[in-house]
Amino acid sequence: MRAPFDIVALGEAMVEFNHTGPRGSRTYVQGFGGDTANAVIAAARQGARCAYVTRLGDDEFGRMCLCLLRSEHVDTSSVVIDASAPTGLYFVHHGPDGHVFTYRRSGSAASRLQPGDLPVALLERATWLHVSGISQAISTSAARTVREAIRVARQAGTKVSYDPNLRLTLWPLERAREVIVATLPMCDLFLPSLDDVRQLAGIDDPEAIVDWCHRMGAPHVVLKLGSQGCLVSDGAQSTAVAPLPVQAVDATGAGDCFDGTYLARLVAGDDAVSAARWAGAAAALATTGSGAVAPLPGVQAVWNALSGRER
Repeated sequence: MRAPFDIVALGEAMVEFNHTGPRGSRTYVQGFGGDTANAVIAAARQGARCAYVTRLGDDEFGRMCLCLLRSEHVDTSSVVIDASAPTGLYFVHHGPDGHVFTYRRSGSAASRLQPGDLPVALLERATWLHVSGISQAISTSAARTVREAIRVARQAGTKVSYDPNLRLTLWPLERAREVIVATLPMCDLFLPSLDDVRQLAGIDDPEAIVDWCHRMGAPHVVLKLGSQGCLVSDGAQSTAVAPLPVQAVDATGAGDCFDGTYLARLVAGDDAVSAARWAGAAAALATTGSGAVAPLPGVQAVWNALSGRER
């Protein structure tokens, strides 16, 4: 029998400061972020039963993150409070070429994650484990923790979803490519963005990118194409899913929203294409507000948006 958790995510929860107003303004709106944290909250807002595994600093920012997760009905019994390291922070600035991130995460509590922090019994009985390349990039010990979590999950029959979320400010391209390609055969679902695989494989065509992902060992691929929707592939058939047109304000966390929502819909019984359609709509709606977490939509908002498009 499986545990009461549909999705267990592993990674780093962070506090966000989102710049508002004109350039030079001193105004920031405080929010929350961290890719897998965003994803697990998105899944919880879609009705999935979720738990999060991380380390937080024994500081006010860590307590804020813990309070947020609990308020979103995400189980925090596997969160470790680290009195000797801070909670990570990041700042978002907006310019003509999109958003720019500045991180204060070096030596963060989450970067000290280690395999001994893993709730093995919980992982063994969950439906999905969700991990990302960012968690592999922030430290050697965090990378080992991701690898061990995947090993435990696979051995127990828990499915693994993986978003490479490539950030070359965290590690060099060659090292990122080596680790990500080694991880692909160990996951059941690969959730890259177009830009991720463009950099990893040097390929621009979406269909060719999907083929590359399969050749590297990923059995199921959902390639996120931003405002162009996504491609869903099981290796035998690739299906394009059209986007939900919106007036985007801030795309921070939209890909994470897609990840969590997609998993929640799979758990709810949707097929891959239907889940991608719903997740794409949720991700689009998430871009209509500011910040990574605040605009993540619930079930009714996505239902209304898709129903309106069908009318």
